[in-house]
Amino acid sequence: MIRVLLPVHLRTLARVNGEVKVEPEGAPTLQAVLDAIESRYPVLRGTIRDHATLRRRAFVRFFGCEEDLSDESPDKPLPAPVAAGAEPLLIIGALAGG
Repeated sequence: MIRVLLPVHLRTLARVNGEVKVEPEGAPTLQAVLDAIESRYPVLRGTIRDHATLRRRAFVRFFGCEEDLSDESPDKPLPAPVAAGAEPLLIIGALAGG
């Protein structure tokens, strides 16, 4: 079971409180986790990644074990503590402005 912490606006949209727990199919990769999230919470489809290309939205970042995973291949295995559920996968809405 992988623990995922969504940004507040996506938790509100999905009507969940706190962490989300998902069981991805196959290897624990970012792609598999996002597939599981979108399957369990269809309202989130297109909010984290583009509908057509499945690429990460520009102002969304992924972190695990204090590492920025945003630019990693979506098929790369997640860090072992995240895959084991010891650490959460953080999905962060990036802040911009001046």
